[in-house]
Formats: sequence, C-alpha cells, structure tokens
Amino acid sequence: MKPHDPASFDALMSQGMAASQANESTQAIAWFQEASAAQPAAALPQFLLGAEFAALGDIAQAETAFANATLLAPAFAMARYQLGLLQFSSGRAATALITWQPLLGLPDTDPLPHFVNGFAALAQDRFDEALQHYQKGLVLNTTNDALSGDIAKVIAGIKALSSTHTAADDQGRPTDSTDNHVLLANYQQQGPAH
Repeated sequence: MKPHDPASFDALMSQGMAASQANESTQAIAWFQEASAAQPAAALPQFLLGAEFAALGDIAQAETAFANATLLAPAFAMARYQLGLLQFSSGRAATALITWQPLLGLPDTDPLPHFVNGFAALAQDRFDEALQHYQKGLVLNTTNDALSGDIAKVIAGIKALSSTHTAADDQGRPTDSTDNHVLLANYQQQGPAH
C-alpha cells in the first residue's frame, strides 16, 4: 500500500477498528501504526493507539500516543482529555491540569470542562466540589457511555473514601491522610482509556 493513499489509510483504519472490537489489541496496534505511517499528519491513529496501549496497561506508550495525537490536532478534545487523565492518574496532577487547560474553553454544554474541574477539585481534596462537577458533566454527556462509566468509577471511589473518613471520625479515630492518587490508581486499573 502506498503512503498518502486515502483508500489504503481507510482500509488500515477499518482493519484496526475491527481488530480492536474483537479485543485483538496487538493486531489493532499493528494496523493503527501502519495507518499512522501512511498518513503521519493524522491524529486519529495515534489516539486509537493510545487507547489500545492503555487497554494493555502500557501507560508510557499510551501517554506517548495520546501526546502525539494532541500535538497533531491540538483541538482534538478527547485526545487531550485522555492525555491529561493518564498524567493525573500517574500522580502528575499539575502536568495534567496544564494539558487540560484548553478544554476549559469548551462550551459549558460540553462535559469535558466539568470533568476537568472535577479533577482540579479532587487534586486539592475538595471532594464535594469534585462530585458536583462530575455530576454536572455526567448529565451533559449523552454520547460517550464509556466516559460516563469511567467518571462513575471516580465518583464511587470518592464516596467510598468519604464514607471511610466519616466512619473513622464517628468512632473518634484519626483518619489517615489518604491522598487522591490511591483513588485514581484504582480507577486507572479499571480498564482502557475511552
């Protein structure tokens, strides 16, 4: 197949998507890498590579692919969101917040700015505020069920963390200073990036 041939690029992308849907990540990665080589300026193959690497638990490769997609298409909001999410989940909240900064300029009707504000509040242990942002984003997210599922896991983790602290307070025991990276590490292990 010749580079820059739209038909070959589309065929490679279709084969990669079919392999991904069949849970054949290794084959999907190979197809997406070929598609990226066929059209180096295309961000979508890099984004899909990021998702496949994340599904395999290869967070470093996933972050590189999401960063490549973001560099190729700075306005590709979901690529930017996933890149920031990996950074946040890896304990680099400040880096994630910088990555996410352009998402705050999206319309108020978009769920991503609300999710980003939720993570910003979570980074400062402002759990109630984080929950409010996440809930608002969930109401607005009517198109990406996987994204809503991921945020629901974060909400469940916050509620579990809050109830643990409340129970310890009620019994007069000091609570451990649990940082939110434990919560997000558990979230990160729940599944692939979406």
